[in-house]
Order: sequence, then C-alpha cells, then structure tokens
Amino acid sequence: MATTKQPENLRYAETHEWVRVEGDEAIIGISDYAQDELGDVVYLDLPWDAAGNREVKATEHFGDIESVKATSELFTPVSGTVVRVNEALKDAPERVNSDPYGEGWLLAIRLADPSELDRLMDAAAYTAFLASSGH
Repeated sequence: MATTKQPENLRYAETHEWVRVEGDEAIIGISDYAQDELGDVVYLDLPWDAAGNREVKATEHFGDIESVKATSELFTPVSGTVVRVNEALKDAPERVNSDPYGEGWLLAIRLADPSELDRLMDAAAYTAFLASSGH
C-alpha cells in the first residue's frame, strides 16, 4: 500500500470521498488514497450547472472521475444542496492528483442534516479501514 495522507480535520466515506465542514457547508473531494489508486486524472463529470438548485442525498451518485486507468463513480457522503462546484477542475482535472485536500476539492453542499457526519470515519478509522480491506 502506498503511503497516503488522511488529514485529521476531515471525515471519510467507505467510497473514499472526504468531507470538510466549513460553517453550514460540506466541502467534498476524494481521498489521497483514491487519487493514488486512480492514477492521473484526465476528466471529471461533475454537476457543473447544479449550484443552488440541486439537492443531493447521502450515498447518491453525483459525478464521475476518469483517469488513465479507469472511470469511477463519485458519491456524496452527506445530504444537502449543491452550492458550488470547483470550476477550475474543468480545465485542470489533474489538481485532484496534486492537491486532493486543497485545490482538488470537487463540490460544496449546504448540509441538510449535520448528524450524517457521525456516520463517516475519522482519519484513524479511515486509515484502519484501508489497512483492513487490503488497501
């Protein structure tokens, strides 16, 4: 297993998305582990025009990420309304590889139910999950 980073201030889903809470918003991206497994990201299919008008539910498919190796589905770890999509990724999807927890974020949603965060793993639990599942 490659050594990957799992910042302590994030929550993680078993599908390898992360959540960072900022006020009433959840910023969502994919983990360092996920981007490492995918390899070079070449394209993202995100809800580009959804800001302000699309409701998403926890575990719902919201987009796809394509790399030189494979195409994978993206799932939202929490429910809410899409407020922003990272437009910079249209022209620079490789930011997901170079900075998965910073400039490589995917979308921001206004949290509908903050208690859903309790179902997600903290960094230690996610690291243990990766180790126990052979990752």
